[in-house]
Amino acid sequence: MGPESPTITMKRKIFILWLVLLCTGVSRLMAQVTVDVKIDSLQLLIGQQTGITLSVSCDADQHPVLPALQDRSQLTPGVEVVKVCPVDTQMLNEGKRMQLTQRYIVTAFDSARYYLPPLEVRVDTTAYKSKPLALLVYTVPVDTTQVDQFFGVKDIEEAPFSWEDWSGVVYGSLGIILLLLLTFVMLVWLKQGNPIIRIVRHKAKLPPHQVAMNEIQRIKDERTWASEDSKEYYTQLTDTLRNYIQERYGFRAMDMTSSEIIERLMQENDETAISELRQLFQTADLVKFAKFSTMVNENDANLVTAMNYINQTKLEVDPNAKAEEPKYSPEEIRSIGMKWTLRIGITLTSLAILTVAVLVILRLVDLLN
Repeated sequence: MGPESPTITMKRKIFILWLVLLCTGVSRLMAQVTVDVKIDSLQLLIGQQTGITLSVSCDADQHPVLPALQDRSQLTPGVEVVKVCPVDTQMLNEGKRMQLTQRYIVTAFDSARYYLPPLEVRVDTTAYKSKPLALLVYTVPVDTTQVDQFFGVKDIEEAPFSWEDWSGVVYGSLGIILLLLLTFVMLVWLKQGNPIIRIVRHKAKLPPHQVAMNEIQRIKDERTWASEDSKEYYTQLTDTLRNYIQERYGFRAMDMTSSEIIERLMQENDETAISELRQLFQTADLVKFAKFSTMVNENDANLVTAMNYINQTKLEVDPNAKAEEPKYSPEEIRSIGMKWTLRIGITLTSLAILTVAVLVILRLVDLLN
């Protein structure tokens, strides 16, 4: 194959150069920023609304800043921005490009031809402007030949009742009524002599030796031993001693025999006290189980033996130690209860009334606005 002619070589070079320029132009086109704006309707009646859509296209690594318009701001004198919609962002070309779209809802209340200036968008450090727009606002046509169809100003209509608007006030009012009722019931309850806290007075427990001595005194006053029924006398006397021993030493003397009690007491008392007590229990067992008869002086001696044993083994108690008395009398507690009931009731009722008043005021402010 022979060498190529100069003409063919030149055509190839021109073709390659054209491809390079084409690719460069496409890349520049892809990298450029475009700002476009559209309006939904060029003509409106007074008070009607229309939408303006602003679109910005740029590279994904660029930082566009849209116009700082806000609700109720002026796009131009006479044209008011009713609402600024959120920005919609779309990624293009596999994430290399992005397109931002934002809508503005506008309106006008005077008939005129309005010039809408270009919207400025800043991308990085460069400012870009959209094309200007025009808006024609017409007044509402009135047919002056039909005067009989003109109607005057309508009366103010009451807003429909909404439970959600007044539920807080209703519940608060019910709470106030319940608080007042509760306060009244508590005052009546206290006035009738029923305290809020019932005071229970516990009778001080006597020490074991006093209980035993009181029981022996009762037996002595009845003089059961003077009659022929010695069994009843010794039963009461030994039961009194068993109860005393059980409370004094802490073992179950009521369930034990006389010999078991004596053996157990040998660990606690001296031999002299136990000797006299042993003789008393032996005599009592003979009377109760063997129908043994005793003399009056012998019964009297056994009674003295029981009293001597109790006096020898008793535990002394501090005479100044008294049962704890209530700090306040029932009348004082009732009076304090009534005072605190009134204080709490008045405080809670005041707070509830204040809360309801605030809710009513806030609701009325909302209705007036």
